[in-house]
Amino acid sequence: MDFDFTDDQEQLRDAVRKWVDKGYDFERRRSITAAGGFSREAYGELAELGLAGLYIPEDDGGLGMGPVDGMVVMEELGRGMVMEPLAHTLIAGAVLAGHATDALKASWLPRIASGEALVVLAHQERSARYRLDTCAATATQAGGQWSVSGTKSVVPAGDHADAFLVPAMAGGQMALFLVERTVAGVTTRGYLTQDGARAAEVTLNNAPAELITQDGASVLAHAVDIGIAATCAEAVGVMDKTLAITVEYMNTRKQFGVAISSFQALRHRVADMKMQLELARSMSYYASLKLNAPADERRRALARAKYQMGVSMRFVGQQAVQLHGGIGVTDEYIVSHYFKKLTQLEMTFGDTLHHLGEVSARMQDTAGVFA
Repeated sequence: MDFDFTDDQEQLRDAVRKWVDKGYDFERRRSITAAGGFSREAYGELAELGLAGLYIPEDDGGLGMGPVDGMVVMEELGRGMVMEPLAHTLIAGAVLAGHATDALKASWLPRIASGEALVVLAHQERSARYRLDTCAATATQAGGQWSVSGTKSVVPAGDHADAFLVPAMAGGQMALFLVERTVAGVTTRGYLTQDGARAAEVTLNNAPAELITQDGASVLAHAVDIGIAATCAEAVGVMDKTLAITVEYMNTRKQFGVAISSFQALRHRVADMKMQLELARSMSYYASLKLNAPADERRRALARAKYQMGVSMRFVGQQAVQLHGGIGVTDEYIVSHYFKKLTQLEMTFGDTLHHLGEVSARMQDTAGVFA
């Protein structure tokens, strides 16, 4: 299997990395958090790079790229802890392009690709505990018009998004709807998340909705798997930068007149961090390459990847803090923010224990990533 990136993918990586380094430094990120955790201006800059249209076909104004390109982009955004929810834009682009009516595509895809419209997935509910087959939201149809009622939790940038992808039960089965934030019956309550980004509780009370597909369960599972793959790639970028910052600190911090990077015990811990990072990187590749596999195979692969990612994120984050000492948990120092970002990503699209259960439940006669 060829793991080399194409020239186009390397150019894409370089463009995103340059934007992160020059346009999304630590001070800008802190100012965005202070202003509420989401910047429409920063999101617009991502769209100007073409990233909002990554999974949208060229005929609809996008770039028509695939999972590996998305992985490249999300890894670089992770290096800068970018808080704007591009992963959800990738989900929205893929779901609408693959399942929406022509009218819905024409209305939304060009606007998503240009950055004019932000559409996010609103699927989590308090009682679901990451389970995708648990949905209390309901949808009813009257006079040819659908309406949705229910409450969705931890919706990224939920009080700034233009529309939501909402799973709801209709006639005994799950369907997927698009609900605009500004229609009657939609209320949002925004708040900061642990990593400084923004989320919201979204309450729908007979809110007018447009049906995307009646096969909501399988489409939602695919949407979440796209999100998991994006989260895995983002986590690799976060861990990569966390390790680099830790090594730089160890090369400058001195004890007993020498840099602490010369202490063998600490060097071994850094080596263990590097091993966990590379294991996570391999599983991120695995997740992205399995995104277009048959549903059962894809779901097993993504659960495996997210479980390993959780283990690696916890190890790398904790070791980074330990090797920094007290400064590693201060708000003024950047590594504490990388640690919080890793903690947030571990809980995104299902935490480690949830995916361990998923791996166990989907285990077949022959276990392992190549089964």
